[in-house]
Amino acid sequence: MTTPVQSSTSAAAAAATAATSSQLGATQDRFLTLLVTQLKNQDPLNPMDNAQVTSQMAQLSTVSGINQLNSTVQALSASMATSQSLQATSMIGHAALVPGAQIDLLKGQSDAAVELAQPADNVTVTITDAKGNVVRTLPLGQQSAAGVVNFQWDGKDNTGATVADGSYKFSANAVLGGTNSSPTTLSYGLVNNVSLTSGGVTLGMGTLGNVGLSAVRQVL
Repeated sequence: MTTPVQSSTSAAAAAATAATSSQLGATQDRFLTLLVTQLKNQDPLNPMDNAQVTSQMAQLSTVSGINQLNSTVQALSASMATSQSLQATSMIGHAALVPGAQIDLLKGQSDAAVELAQPADNVTVTITDAKGNVVRTLPLGQQSAAGVVNFQWDGKDNTGATVADGSYKFSANAVLGGTNSSPTTLSYGLVNNVSLTSGGVTLGMGTLGNVGLSAVRQVL
């Protein structure tokens, strides 16, 4: 059974191919008309030589080949987009790790991550509430390699008291050789739906918004 995503993509690819073919046909017709007219009205004392005619025909052939190549690339691109969207539907109902600064606390447990562009002597995560007040500071220590660093929050504040479940914000700071930097913060969210847009495949992830497929770091 053909899905709406397949139908819309196939239709777009067919329309693009038809439009390209129509433009190519019109260009060829105009060129041939001009060439025939030029041959009919050439100066008998100074006619076009064979090399000039061959050169113009070669130019037409080159343009035709490029347009056909563009049509093929467009069709392949549409096919790949359809394939990606169909593969992405398998992520629906799963948790994905994507760029974001939201950390959701549920039953005293929460997970998130930071992404380091380089190793760090020390990494610290700061969790804040809706008013911007610092709730908890989590030391992640030294990180010897760049990449994703996962961490857990036990739902307690800096005094050891348990805080209420809900959505919080977090930021991160990394220090390397005395220089501070801000690693990319990553949030876990549930994939609710998949959409094929002009910008590519996007995942609908509730409060995290629509996220591009290429932004996904991990899937659980």
